[in-house]
Amino acid sequence: MSNQVEHKLQLAEVLNWLVEDGMLARAEADVLIAERKLHRGEQHPLVSIADKAYRSAQPPNRILTLETLTAWLAQRVGLEYMHIDPLKIDFSSVTDLMSNDYAGRFSILPLQLTQTEVVVATAEPYLREWEKVLKHISRKEVRRVLASPLDINRYLAEFYNLAKSVKSATRADSGTSGGASFEQLVELGKNKASFDANDQHIVHIVDWLWQYAFDQRASDIHIEPRRDFGIIRFRIDGVLHQVHQLPMSVINAMTSRIKLLGRMDVMEKRRPQDGRIKTRTADGQEVELRLSTLPTAFGEKLVMRIFDPEVLVRDFSELGFSDEDAARWQQMTGSPNGIILVTGPTGSGKTTTLYSTLKHLATPEVNVCTIEDPIEMIEPSFNQMQVQHGIDLGFADGVRALMRQDPDIIMVGEIRDLETAEMAIQSALTGHLVFSTLHTNDAPSAVTRLLELGVPPYMISATVLGIMAQRLVRILCPHCKQPHAMRDIDHELWGHLVAPWKAAAPAQLYAAEGCLECRMTGFSGRVGIYELMLMSPGMRKLVTADTDLARLREQAVREGMKPLRISGALKVAAGVTTLEEVTKVAPPAN
Repeated sequence: MSNQVEHKLQLAEVLNWLVEDGMLARAEADVLIAERKLHRGEQHPLVSIADKAYRSAQPPNRILTLETLTAWLAQRVGLEYMHIDPLKIDFSSVTDLMSNDYAGRFSILPLQLTQTEVVVATAEPYLREWEKVLKHISRKEVRRVLASPLDINRYLAEFYNLAKSVKSATRADSGTSGGASFEQLVELGKNKASFDANDQHIVHIVDWLWQYAFDQRASDIHIEPRRDFGIIRFRIDGVLHQVHQLPMSVINAMTSRIKLLGRMDVMEKRRPQDGRIKTRTADGQEVELRLSTLPTAFGEKLVMRIFDPEVLVRDFSELGFSDEDAARWQQMTGSPNGIILVTGPTGSGKTTTLYSTLKHLATPEVNVCTIEDPIEMIEPSFNQMQVQHGIDLGFADGVRALMRQDPDIIMVGEIRDLETAEMAIQSALTGHLVFSTLHTNDAPSAVTRLLELGVPPYMISATVLGIMAQRLVRILCPHCKQPHAMRDIDHELWGHLVAPWKAAAPAQLYAAEGCLECRMTGFSGRVGIYELMLMSPGMRKLVTADTDLARLREQAVREGMKPLRISGALKVAAGVTTLEEVTKVAPPAN
């Protein structure tokens, strides 16, 4: 390729290569060349071809997408193909290598800077005059990689604009944020309020951060101060990924702006605070953010939990319920009165399950009231109240107040003490259906937890309808998961998973391979595994002051309860997740 004359790729040139490689029919290539002669434009040849959505002439005859074409071209011209993952690029350092104008002139994008080399993405393999200049200026080796022309154009604008905002905000070194607006609805990219120049840079960075998190399917955004800089991390499918490092002056200004929008005290940095923002994405979708600050050694740490309102309209199969689980859950929730408990650690999906259930139950004929700490998601069909510790409004006081509101269904965020448990029981005894959560390892342990709180055994027997324990496991990416035969280590892990229930091992498992769709993780999204225990007459007899947890668990299994690990094993056998995922989150079977 070094002997090639400097030139931009031509459509006819690329089409001829595709025909030569047996990927495109000559007739299709000729039609596209004729069309381009009629409509001359500056579009990159790969984009023009991808727009036609041709199918490859080679089996399995997949559509020639832009990514497919770019990977093929990279192999054709002898360059490494690179899919640009913005999570792995330090835009602040790479944009210092060259100016925006220079990068734009050659349609190149610096991606990585090490002690010995500079990695630069290009979509024009035969334009190389910039390479010698960059090598001379940086005094490093230049490694060219081929990337999608649309990705290069997109991130070229995004990285340089963002770097400009960060530098401007750093020069301003302002510890306060802009925007004297206390509106809770923030439309990303559509800031109509009048800000001064310095503040506008922070507005841009915060807008970018939110939109970026939504695009990456993040569930949480962490802004964490350190001694010399701050870091931003996203939690995606339960795993934290570091996104960027920013100067502390920028981190402080971002935190102040977000606190302002969340109606929090901007000047108070010594105590934790909570807030909420409702924002609208660029495509018009409303998303709620729950904010929490924490004073640390180097400043305020801010965590934003992202709540997608679409989770409220998911049916039970989407949440991960099997047909049998869904039937048992509906049997519980169809009762007119009693207590239903959902257990599991923080982040196990309890809130999503409860909200989805209440959404299904909240018909116009029913009054649904909740007391939460804090309110996770605003839902118009519920009457939601928040715990206010500052004025001594706890869960027990909240339930007492809700009882005077003529409720049919009550949801108590969490049973933490005897007083709250007694109020929940009183509500159930007076004809209300009560939902709540507990932090226990499995469903049977919830009974012993209530006994430890001081609830009399006969009250548990009289009011508790059923208990569900749950966990979340990552779902194998449907685009890249691959089947493989069971190995010795898999049989060992399977045996450990299903013991002492001797469930037969499946013939094959699926492994996480990693592709562009899942950002090379092998997983995309999460799903629940469930353990549902119905309080039958036989179960109620076992609830005594000195309840034997093992006997309670055995009786529940005899009556059809699938332990969490068995529920997970079924999802492994169905190719939904992996053995490692289930053993990581589900407690050992006893």
